[in-house]
Formats: sequence, structure tokens, C-alpha cells
Amino acid sequence: VIFNVVIEISKGSKVKYELDKKTGLIKVDRILYSSVVYPHNYGFVPRTLCEDNDPIDVLVIMQEPVLPGCFLRARAIGLMPMIDQGEKDDKIIAVCVDDPEYKHITNINELPPHRLSEIRRFFEDYKKNENKEVAVNDFLQPGPAIEAIQYSMDLYAEYILHTLRR
Repeated sequence: VIFNVVIEISKGSKVKYELDKKTGLIKVDRILYSSVVYPHNYGFVPRTLCEDNDPIDVLVIMQEPVLPGCFLRARAIGLMPMIDQGEKDDKIIAVCVDDPEYKHITNINELPPHRLSEIRRFFEDYKKNENKEVAVNDFLQPGPAIEAIQYSMDLYAEYILHTLRR
């Protein structure tokens, strides 16, 4: 399954951007408090909604950093279940299907173990200096990732229908 991802944060950045729902623009949320940088491009699947009232998050593995605000085509290769300050905040792990180095990857287990450790460690550590608690669970296969995307699309559709009925 190939889907679009809007990139909010470039690979290698310490700047945490996020979509401002009121303006539709990408705003600076904060500069990360620690010395870590985003290990890969990070964004969201448009027209999705999760329990935290944000679109579903996606970490896109590819060779190059991408500018915030652009979108790319991705394939889910796994899911990283995560709890952020007591709230579910799962991350889809994906590859860019237009990157020749990664387009053949279909399962998270095809990535080198070190790459998975790097991703996990980033999410365990990136909020530590803000004294915010994050718990990262074991990576799951592509199936649960695709189900999570579909569920978040359904939640978004329900939200839109509810809004239109007002």
C-alpha cells in the first residue's frame, strides 16, 4: 500500500515543526532540548486523525533530507507503538518508494538492527531533557501499521461527518 506523507521535519534537524491546524501552515513548535537530531524525515498522513487529535505520525526512511511542507510517496514497513506522557502516540515506520536505495524494502525486519536501535533510541531520548516521559515498545510488522493508517482515516472521516452535521 502506497500513501502520501507530508513532511514536517527534515532528517538531521533539531527543529520540531508541526502542522498548525488553524492556518494549515507548518510552524516551529520548539527546538529539541537535547543534542539529538531527527534520524529520518518525519511527518504525517494527510486526512487522518488519532486519539491525540493529530494526524498519524510517520518516520520516512530515505537517503536525503526533504523540505518541510512537501509530500512524498511512502510504504509502511512497520509500526512502533509508543506512549508519550501517558497518551498513545504510535509511529508508522515507512520507506520512500521513490528512493532507489529503500524502495524494495517491505518489512521492518529488512532494516539493519543498528538502524532500528537508532530509531528507537531517538524516540526514547528526544524528550528526556524536557522531563517528559516516553515509552517505546517493540516494532510491529507492516500489517498493524496499515491497520493503524486505515483506522486513523476512518476517525478523520467520522470527525468530518460530525463537523458537517453541526
